[in-house]
Amino acid sequence: MKNLRIISLLFLLAITALLSAQPAERPLQVVVGADHSDMLYDTGQNIKFTVSVFKNGNLVENAEIRYEISEDMMQPHKSENMVLKDGTAVINAGAMKKPGFLRCRVVAKHNGREYASVATAGVSPQKIEPVTQLPDDFTEFWEQAKAKAAKVSMDIKMTLVPERCTGKVNVYHVSLQSFEDGNRLYGMLCVPRGEGKYPAILKVPGAGIRAYGGDIESASRGYIVFEIGIHGIPVNLPGDVYANLYAGALKGYHTFNMDNRDKYYYKRVYLGCVRAIDFIYTLPEFDRQNLISYGGSQGGALAIVTAALDSRVKGLVAFYPALCDLTGYLHGRAGGWPHMFRQEVNNTPAKIKTAQYYDVVNFARQINVPGFYSFGYNDMVCPPTTMYAAFNAIGAPKEFCIMENTAHYAYPEQRSESWKWVKEFFGK
Repeated sequence: MKNLRIISLLFLLAITALLSAQPAERPLQVVVGADHSDMLYDTGQNIKFTVSVFKNGNLVENAEIRYEISEDMMQPHKSENMVLKDGTAVINAGAMKKPGFLRCRVVAKHNGREYASVATAGVSPQKIEPVTQLPDDFTEFWEQAKAKAAKVSMDIKMTLVPERCTGKVNVYHVSLQSFEDGNRLYGMLCVPRGEGKYPAILKVPGAGIRAYGGDIESASRGYIVFEIGIHGIPVNLPGDVYANLYAGALKGYHTFNMDNRDKYYYKRVYLGCVRAIDFIYTLPEFDRQNLISYGGSQGGALAIVTAALDSRVKGLVAFYPALCDLTGYLHGRAGGWPHMFRQEVNNTPAKIKTAQYYDVVNFARQINVPGFYSFGYNDMVCPPTTMYAAFNAIGAPKEFCIMENTAHYAYPEQRSESWKWVKEFFGK
């Protein structure tokens, strides 16, 4: 009975998360689209957006709207109020002279409420070049950091979690020493039951602080899955512990010690991902050949970083990666999450230099394994300009699953395609 209550609670939490991630239906629908169905244009090519306002499936006569045209994450350079006599109109957005993304945001007013929608056109996105610089000692810096961390004993502690285990999967809460003495990494490990050796997936987390229950579903397909946290905190604590930390001691962790490349918060994170690979290699059930990194947002960034730092990673899946081309704002265009360089206080030589050692673009330049990448053009958390700056730096095979009208979320179809890629990659 207790197990049933736990499973029911986890199911409800999963549904709530899914619903909160994707836009909810509203009584008035504002639909914005471009005159190219693939939302792609060449530089210098004129872009037109069509806006339509619907209620109960019908166009709303004399709908009042305001639209804004802007380059990705920049201030609008064109705006206008309009009345849509027949509920629809075409907006001439002009052209872009350089590769990037042009966004049309529309707000409709109805019965005292506002309803907004956006559409974003890509302008020669495969020609977007990163602005971040690659430090001359980038490789040396990380090789030395990894070598130092490798000398730290893992001190592995695995605790079986009986209430999470199933007939097909064993679940463990794992604690191990990470990149320096006394610094620990925690995660949930799911291992298929039964004889044989299995491929492995390192699941790396999105931003924030939270508990994890283990990816039992993926493990039941015949994969070892190690899902980690990055903050040195057990991942099986009550939820309010994480909420309090995120609002308190770890608030703004993304910029902690950013003026020092050796003490910046993400150094522990990146090296922790490598330590997680070390741990997977200790598992007797692991086939010691097939291992991928998998994540979205901050986790998408970590999936790329881990594959670049550790040659034992043979492939990767990254949804809308963060931390890409961070200093874009200093060059008059979008910068990657967490957008620290939109704040003048962070625009110092020391912080800009540190960012170069942690920018996903510079890790993307090192990638030599196949990857699956999925994202949307309306993402204003991890802007498409920044993601393409990283994608275009990757010379290895790339499979894209682009859902142009999505923002910072993924449709079930995108997740399904990613697992199809994983299955084909592993051959099982």
